[in-house]
Amino acid sequence: MTELPGDLLYTEEHEWLRREEDGSVTIGITDHAQSALGDLVYVELPEVGIDVDQAGEMAVVESVKAASDVYAPIGGNIVAVNEALADDPEKINTEPYDDGWIVRIQPSDGIDEGSLMSPDAYQEFIDALDD
Repeated sequence: MTELPGDLLYTEEHEWLRREEDGSVTIGITDHAQSALGDLVYVELPEVGIDVDQAGEMAVVESVKAASDVYAPIGGNIVAVNEALADDPEKINTEPYDDGWIVRIQPSDGIDEGSLMSPDAYQEFIDALDD
């Protein structure tokens, strides 16, 4: 069991969200997701400045096992992407909650917290998957 950062919100698609002081939201995939994918070899990042819809595809991560879409847990404008992942996609494997972030979005309609999970709720969710 991995310790989940307490300042994040989580989705059933295994993304995490962190609110930033400027109102933007940083998004990545969880330790559970990167572990299931295995060693990442490529990350396809979106372009800065594009709008994404909630639940729309925003990135692709490829591992030695499979390629997996990363979905936007909120709608809004991409204001930053983690360019370091182009040369070092393994950052998601080694630091999924820190240097392994994927995008930063400026939300268009705020955050619907009813569709997101607290760290405790996400831990229960992944525990149930492992049963």
